[in-house]
Amino acid sequence: MSPTILGVIIAVTVTVVLFEMMRRHRLREKYALIWFFVAAGLLLISIFPGVLTSAAELLHVQVPSNLLFFLGSLLLLAMSLQHSFELGRLEERTRILAEEVALQRLALERLSSNDSGEPGDTRP
Repeated sequence: MSPTILGVIIAVTVTVVLFEMMRRHRLREKYALIWFFVAAGLLLISIFPGVLTSAAELLHVQVPSNLLFFLGSLLLLAMSLQHSFELGRLEERTRILAEEVALQRLALERLSSNDSGEPGDTRP
């Protein structure tokens, strides 16, 4: 099987899987957009391998595959940073929600102890 056909098959497979995951709400749109551009880039490089060679010459990279690995590494670094940012933001939101739930429970316990009419009764 030629590299062109293999690249096209992989790009089409990634695109089909991507849309199926979006349809089942397993993947958010902002991440789907990134993977769509990856699949489109793979398709472009598979059909027109001269594009990668020209880009490597333009950027003074000796081996075109090194440019491809470098761009892949940059993509993975950017996605890792994005996920770290999202994780930190979600941890902060979880902490705030846990504090709010604790305050609501405390207020509920105070209300139920006042309704019982017995001073010092701290039953949940």
